[in-house]
Amino acid sequence: MFLRVLAVLLLILQPLAAAARCGGTDLIKALPEQERAALRAAAARQPYAEGLLWQARRSATTITIFGTYHFRHPRTRAHLDRLAPLIDAADTVYLEVSNADQEKLQAELAADPSIMFITEGQTLPDLLGEADWQTYAAEMRARGVPGFVAAKFKPVWAAMMLGIGPCEAQGGAMLQAGIDKLIGKRAAQAGTPGRSLEDYRAVLDMLDGVPRATQLDMIRLFFDWGGDPDDMAYTLRRRYLAQEVALIWEFSRRVSRDHGGARAQEDFALLEDRLLTRRNRAWVDKLLQEARGGNHFVAVGAAHLPGRAGVLHLLDAAGYTLTRLPM
Repeated sequence: MFLRVLAVLLLILQPLAAAARCGGTDLIKALPEQERAALRAAAARQPYAEGLLWQARRSATTITIFGTYHFRHPRTRAHLDRLAPLIDAADTVYLEVSNADQEKLQAELAADPSIMFITEGQTLPDLLGEADWQTYAAEMRARGVPGFVAAKFKPVWAAMMLGIGPCEAQGGAMLQAGIDKLIGKRAAQAGTPGRSLEDYRAVLDMLDGVPRATQLDMIRLFFDWGGDPDDMAYTLRRRYLAQEVALIWEFSRRVSRDHGGARAQEDFALLEDRLLTRRNRAWVDKLLQEARGGNHFVAVGAAHLPGRAGVLHLLDAAGYTLTRLPM
């Protein structure tokens, strides 16, 4: 969500090709068989390791949960068609940040560049050092972002930008409405109230609260990995469409461990706690307070679904009965 807002504000990404045409190599499939088996075993140990669409029931309350891929992909429209009857039947539709609140966020970001950019002190050329800066600047140019803009990003935003493959970025992935936005639009068309699971200001504060050294490590991890970012994007997209959600996260953990340097495990654990665990618990607490009785639809990033600290297991622990629905 944040990266799409970023792209709308910059208006510098030129759509050169359809994102759906972006190919690549499946990096998980390319692993040696023993490593691939170990990765799958680690994923399988996680509660609710697979599946994008679930229904949670307790007494008179039904909550349908969908795990999203925030950018457009070849099956975005098919997914929306599958979800449309569930959205239309809901009393409330929850997004991480509702469409209305996203508009407020866009206005706030436009009014206050310091939310996203370094407005005083050392910028990325100084913080990264010459060699890493040149590598970073080249990667950002490949995504349509000129050096004078790239230099000003706060490191955590820069790292998130690097997480989008150049082909996707050049194809306009950050400018097109993904499934989250489309779900919000569908709900509005049906006259269904849309709500945010979290205050976007709290998320911005959380990003700012990541230690600067960890933010810079996130950028350098990308450099140390040395793989093709389009292959990574292709792998994540393909595994998402196969509904292998925990496998994606375990693969990310493996890449971080193998290429993230001495603080890799510590940094990964920190980001997992802030980006997933804390937010999952807060979201479920909100649902337990607000979604009492009736039929509710929830759409959050797919990475939030699996695991012992995942949304599904937390609802399970709160007494809900979970059922996987076909896509």
